[in-house]
Amino acid sequence: MPDVPIVYVISDALGETAELVYKAAAAQFNLSRAEFRRKSYVQTEAHIDEIIAEAAATEAILVYTMVVNQLRVYLDRKAREKSLVAIDILSPLISALSAKLGVEPQSVPNITHRVDEQYFRKIEAVEFAVKYDDGKEPRGALYADVVLIGVSRTSKTPLSMYLAHKGVRTANIPLVPEVSPPRELFLASPQNVFGLILSPDKLNSIRSERLKSMGMDTTSNYAKYNRIVEELEYAENIMKRIGCMVIDTTNKAVEETAGIILQTVYRRQDKA
Repeated sequence: MPDVPIVYVISDALGETAELVYKAAAAQFNLSRAEFRRKSYVQTEAHIDEIIAEAAATEAILVYTMVVNQLRVYLDRKAREKSLVAIDILSPLISALSAKLGVEPQSVPNITHRVDEQYFRKIEAVEFAVKYDDGKEPRGALYADVVLIGVSRTSKTPLSMYLAHKGVRTANIPLVPEVSPPRELFLASPQNVFGLILSPDKLNSIRSERLKSMGMDTTSNYAKYNRIVEELEYAENIMKRIGCMVIDTTNKAVEETAGIILQTVYRRQDKA
């Protein structure tokens, strides 16, 4: 078998695109142990000179993704001067799109990996919602933008995740008559707390269907009407103690309830 060539993967960003293309090509020759050297964030002609000199010593192949035209032209010229094979991954497609759209490309390195503050806020909020779901860590109530409270099956978790995808850090805490609410709930700002209630009939139906889907006895205490009324009364008393906004979700989709909460949160932010 002939010697496996050394391949330089060069990019003015991270170089993942060029690396993936090279690996896809190498797989056609069973080059699972092919040697490649990634050169990331190449943004000066001096850096290109260093890479060309190094690559020339082993007659390496160059695979590159350079969106800055000046650097792309320079790299290509230097490669030809050293008789090195250089493959431009992006330029043909960028040129085709530019011609088709009738506009010039932005020529911004690493643009596919650039994420704004909103993206990071959403990721943080989702992680927060998972960590502080269902009262697992009550202290989350002290750091949350929104704290949801209510009895079981009032859509606390789905609502938490929906709000998280809007960048709102949300914790939720279940209210159960036999379990005292965590003290953190009463230390949190009441304006950040939202109580969720549901009509007894609706909640009875939801819980019964839940038990059926799990193959459990629908006559259990969990779905009994009197027990549900007792839980709701207990929850509403807690909500009154806190002084939080209470939302009846009986005929509301998760999106509608979220809309009410978001409007309230944004309104308060505007006043701040």
